Amino acid sequence: MNYLIVGLGNPGPQYAHTRHNIGFDVLEALADSLKISFKYESKFLCEMAQYKNTGNTFYLVKPQTFMNLSGESVVKIKKFYKTENILVVHDELDIAFGAIRFKVGGSSGGHNGLKSLDTHCGNSYQRLRFGIGRDAAIPVVNYVLAVFKETERDKKEKLIKHCVSALIDYLEYRDFKRLQNFFTLKDF
Repeated sequence: MNYLIVGLGNPGPQYAHTRHNIGFDVLEALADSLKISFKYESKFLCEMAQYKNTGNTFYLVKPQTFMNLSGESVVKIKKFYKTENILVVHDELDIAFGAIRFKVGGSSGGHNGLKSLDTHCGNSYQRLRFGIGRDAAIPVVNYVLAVFKETERDKKEKLIKHCVSALIDYLEYRDFKRLQNFFTLKDF
């Protein structure tokens, strides 16, 4: 069976390690842990890495279409590999920094990457929601496109490791309920 694990972010060095690119950061850490590498796939408009486990193939996907067009990349891969098994890793403004939550379906909550996925793939995919919090004093676009503060970086790295542990569990058991039960964090 084929599975897609999609990390949302924007391509380019100017966006590297910003709050909005946490999906890319988590997938890169997962690939490092699995000792696999990403390769650009022009027909899918993404960087992709492949991992096989117990007869299943997992495609780690980083769309290179920019956040607002992520669904264009994912729908191509979904159709090509004929799968409905999609888990999306993304930043979440409406969850405090330090919280990790798991959810199936629901609204995009104003997240443009999720809006694009909803348009192209429907909204019933699984989600790993990485809380980035919100700063009311900073416009949303400036906040999400900023790097984490120096005081947040250690916590961010620990949260990424937690997400990698959750995704490795998912690769082994393919059980989203397990993720919800064992890897949800209210605060780290």
